[in-house]
Amino acid sequence: MAGAAGSLDGKTALVCGVSNERSISWGIAKAMHEAGARVGLSYGPGMEKRVRPLAERIGCDFVEPCDATSDAEIAALFAKAGERFGGIDALAHGVVGAKREDLGNPFIETSREGFLLALEISVYSLVAMTRAAAPLMTEGGSVTTLTYHGSQKMMPSYNVMGVAKAALESAVRYLASDVGPGGVRVNAVSAGPVRTLSAAGVGEFRNLYKVFPRVTPLRRHISIEDVGGAAVFLASDAGANVSGQVLYVDGGFHTLGMAMPDADADAPDA
Repeated sequence: MAGAAGSLDGKTALVCGVSNERSISWGIAKAMHEAGARVGLSYGPGMEKRVRPLAERIGCDFVEPCDATSDAEIAALFAKAGERFGGIDALAHGVVGAKREDLGNPFIETSREGFLLALEISVYSLVAMTRAAAPLMTEGGSVTTLTYHGSQKMMPSYNVMGVAKAALESAVRYLASDVGPGGVRVNAVSAGPVRTLSAAGVGEFRNLYKVFPRVTPLRRHISIEDVGGAAVFLASDAGANVSGQVLYVDGGFHTLGMAMPDADADAPDA
């Protein structure tokens, strides 16, 4: 049985999608480790050299590859997790991907190949991983994925990823319904802009990142630790009756209908 609210003592978590020390998934892995969980990591193609040193920082010796476009690799990952841990209590899904040109060109120019790739990596991988994880969650569990407000409103240069994140949030609701009777919860954390490897591919990200703390209600940036804390809450007993939800960790940005500049900010003449 887990300990206090917000604690993951005695729980096992598998965090998928860690790419480097700036990735949100790494923030989640650290937070879950600090909350007492035994943590396993998976990484995508070409990321092993970056991920293994991170795993050592938290004493993690379960570090496995997983190409999210391969059913065989997904099956192998969860089979190994079952063999090593017996079962898991939490899955953190931070897998995302799109063609760089589809984040730089206007959305209307998105290729068919690019559209399908973004949804396969960023959305279908959650479906496949939840299906593989659920049998390992014999006493219930938590699945948490990562989204962004570009799913709900047009955000400059987010393009096909905005459409993919909208589909991801819908998938969260349908998956929550499917696995809920088994005591498994499925939720998403919608974070504000964070300087990650994937964010670097978004053309207007630097401008968005610069403006964010001037307009969001809390007037500050979001960190990977902020998102990690939210993921711990959702995976803990404190979040035992939260499912099918999108939890915003964006300083209140999503509540804005219009962003007003600070009083001392430059403004055009009337």
